This record gives sequence, structure tokens and C-alpha cells, in this order.
Amino acid sequence: MVRPVVLVAVLLSAVLSGCGSDGGDTGGVGGGAGAGETTTNGTFAPYRDGAVAVSYDPALVPEGATAAITVTETDAGTTVTLVVAGLHKARAYGAHLHTKPCGAAPTDAGPHLQHRPDPAAAASPPSVDPSYANPANEVWLDFTTDGSGAARSGATLDWTFDPAPRSLVIHADTTKTAPGVAGTAGARAACLSLPG
Repeated sequence: MVRPVVLVAVLLSAVLSGCGSDGGDTGGVGGGAGAGETTTNGTFAPYRDGAVAVSYDPALVPEGATAAITVTETDAGTTVTLVVAGLHKARAYGAHLHTKPCGAAPTDAGPHLQHRPDPAAAASPPSVDPSYANPANEVWLDFTTDGSGAARSGATLDWTFDPAPRSLVIHADTTKTAPGVAGTAGARAACLSLPG
């Protein structure tokens, strides 16, 4: 009887040790309140079918640059952490969570994920009203790289994802806040798909 118990314990340990993060190019994100912690990693390259991390502008996000996003959800809210490496040194970028996975075109990732959707943006996207396009209602992860091209940024929200974001988009510029341009951050330079 000892052998089956040991085998079950070993199998359970192996399954549990794989939960929460993934050292490869995929991972899980989302799942509602109290879902725990998940990490998604990717290495940017030109688009191909099934790509997790896509560079649309290699002059801004070089092939081989990396990104890792960790989402921690509790009943009280959500913390999102972004770590990037291999980008241009001492350069500012915008970054947001979007509603759709990355695709062949930069616009395939859809609009920003919003906790309270902007009703005006449904007919005329994107949302540029600062009442909705703001860091409390969206997930803004703007960053400035250091002397090695690496950076870390984060956001803490008092809400959880429902539905879950499907991508992280890195933009050419930092995020604007003025009416009529709020939430915009220039061209979409790269995209990291997040599992739904």
C-alpha cells in the first residue's frame, strides 16, 4: 500500500509544481476572482501562424527581444507585472492589455481591455475619453528601458478580469491622457498573446 501512496504523492507534486508559471512561450491568464498567479513568456519574432510573440516593427522591438507578463488575481483585485529585455536602451514605450490575441496585423489584438467599457467606443473605436481610457479602468504598463534595454513595470487594480485579456501590446510611444487622445500610444510595435 505504500507504493501507490508514494506514486500519487509524486504525481501530485509534479502537477502542482507546473501550476502558476511557464518557462516557455505560453501560460494561463485570467479566470475570475481569486484565480491565483500565472505567467506568460515570449520571444519576439516576425508573425507566423501560432506565434505567441510578434514584432510588427523590428526597428522598435528587435527580433529576439523578450517579454514576460505575470498576473496575480485575488478576491481584492489584480496585480500585473511586465518584464522586458532586448529592446532599445534608454527608450520609453507604451504598453497595454488588449481584448484579442495577436494576429498577422497589429490591429488584430483589438482595443484595450476596459473594466467599464466605453459605450461610445463600441460604435467608434478606440476609446479616447479619459473617463474610460485611464490607468484605473484599463491596464497601462508603460516603461522606459535601462542601459541594457531591459525594464520592469506594473499595475495594481481593484478589479479582476472578466473576461480575461488576450494580449499585451507594446506601443511606439508612451500613453497620452488628454481628452480625444487618452489611451493612445502610437503605433503597435509588438504583441504577446495571452491564453484565454
